[in-house]
Amino acid sequence: MKVFLKLGWFFKMRKWQYLTGLLMLVLVAILQLIPPKIIGLTIDEIGADTLTKSKLYWFIGIIAVVAICMYVLRYMWRQMIFGSSNYLARLLREKLHRHFTKMSPSFYQKHRVGDLMAHATNDINAVHQTAGGGVLTLFDSLTTGGFVILAMAITIDWRLTLIALIPMPLMALSTTYYGKQLHKRFHHAQAAFSDLNDKTQESISGIKVLKTFGQQRQDVEDFTRLSDEVVDKNLKVAKIDSLFDPTISFVVGISFLLSLGFGTKFILDGAMSVGDLVAFTTYLNILVWPMLAIGMLFNIVERGSVSYNRIERLLNEPIEIDDKPGAIAEMPSGDLAFHVDAFTFPGDQEPSLRNVHFDLKQGETLGIVGKTGAGKTAILKLLLREFEGYEGEIRYGAHAITDYKKQNLREAIGYVPQDHFLFSASIFSNVAFANADATIAEVREAANLAYIDKDILEFSEGYKTVVGERGVSLSGGQKQRISIARALLMKPELLILDDSLSAVDARTEEAILHALKEERKDATTIITSHRLSAIQQAHQIIVIDNGTIIEKGTHDELMAKKGSYYEMYQLQQLEQLVEKGGDAHEK
Repeated sequence: MKVFLKLGWFFKMRKWQYLTGLLMLVLVAILQLIPPKIIGLTIDEIGADTLTKSKLYWFIGIIAVVAICMYVLRYMWRQMIFGSSNYLARLLREKLHRHFTKMSPSFYQKHRVGDLMAHATNDINAVHQTAGGGVLTLFDSLTTGGFVILAMAITIDWRLTLIALIPMPLMALSTTYYGKQLHKRFHHAQAAFSDLNDKTQESISGIKVLKTFGQQRQDVEDFTRLSDEVVDKNLKVAKIDSLFDPTISFVVGISFLLSLGFGTKFILDGAMSVGDLVAFTTYLNILVWPMLAIGMLFNIVERGSVSYNRIERLLNEPIEIDDKPGAIAEMPSGDLAFHVDAFTFPGDQEPSLRNVHFDLKQGETLGIVGKTGAGKTAILKLLLREFEGYEGEIRYGAHAITDYKKQNLREAIGYVPQDHFLFSASIFSNVAFANADATIAEVREAANLAYIDKDILEFSEGYKTVVGERGVSLSGGQKQRISIARALLMKPELLILDDSLSAVDARTEEAILHALKEERKDATTIITSHRLSAIQQAHQIIVIDNGTIIEKGTHDELMAKKGSYYEMYQLQQLEQLVEKGGDAHEK
């Protein structure tokens, strides 16, 4: 029941709705005591041969009025209580989503996407049930049970009431034990569901790779194994859950047996009438619902408790990169100074960057080259404040990047990552993602700069073409250029292209770079690339190896040094000659 205490903040927020709903439940519990008493009186009137037509109509009228009142009240409390529980689900979803957007990449390295989805759907649904059905079941069982027992004891016979309640301790002990077992087993069931959810998401996302390598059968086997685990864990939950009703029915059966036996004795002794015994057994029948509700309550509450604990654990994960108090709420502009003595990714033993120092004036272009894993992307991630914990300082304009609000810093940066993510929406929506108010003319201008406008117009729906999830219907080069157009539409102070021209041909690359040079004369650009042709015209080029700068200068200066850059350039020139020779031979 601790989950109700944990949800106390929400119950306080919606106190009037819950109080109104619970008051209506109390009224319903009181009103449902009237029909059994009327039935008992009617039977006694019939037995005494004193029942008249007017009395019968009066009794029927009372029952009809009670039924109508109960109908209206039950409708109203459902609106109050279930409406509030739906509001809780919405609050938790929004809270989780906001939390997810604030978390750093290291958070997503620790938590699987499928598991996070399970928290945001299955777990929230279980908490939603607790705040709705759980509250209803708890209060309704207590009020209905309490008022029925009082009615039985006060209006009929207190001795028979005590006798009927003799089996109740057995039910209390049994349901407490079942509840503890249910909590343990449901925790395992939720974890198994998270694993299955993660596997489903992974398989669908990687379906092309699965088919390419012919691993569909193995994937289906893995999915079936996880699915069987979910079924097995939920069956263990169901085995405990299924014990509630038989136990409660057994207890109720004993109560009925005791009531009928001792009730008959009291009638023979003249202490009760037949009508009283009929009313008593009718009350006892009403008492069946609160007893059964206790079983349902344990199920709902234990599920909600486990799920809320899982949600709390996520929400309590600290935000590793956050705005400092008094952070500057303006977009940075000006020169860039990158001076990092050492940086190590979380979980790594060796530093990814060592003694990386460079200065970039506003309006200049920086080229960063190096082999895979050399540290190029690490530099960009620090610029974007995706990671912190480095030794040194990174300044943008007059302040360190940590002095700016994250939102303002990132609004100044147009970033095109290696992994080009497109949303399952129209091409227009994807390009206009960072500027929802962009016009078609502005979107086409950005697409022209990225040399994708012509390709888009050739699609059957043009800019209204839906690209499919993650841009599945587009080629690699088209996705790259749409991502570049999306960044250019922002007109950012700093444009970062992280190996973002690798999937386009040399001619298209040259055209895009020329367009960027003309369009962004006064803006700063950083380009990382394996293909040196992409950074030849940069004002400054740095060569990264093993996380440190081994060469720095312009293209001509680096060629004159005849070091690593020179060797890379010569090797790529040779590869181009070989490719041209192969093409000529084929012709």
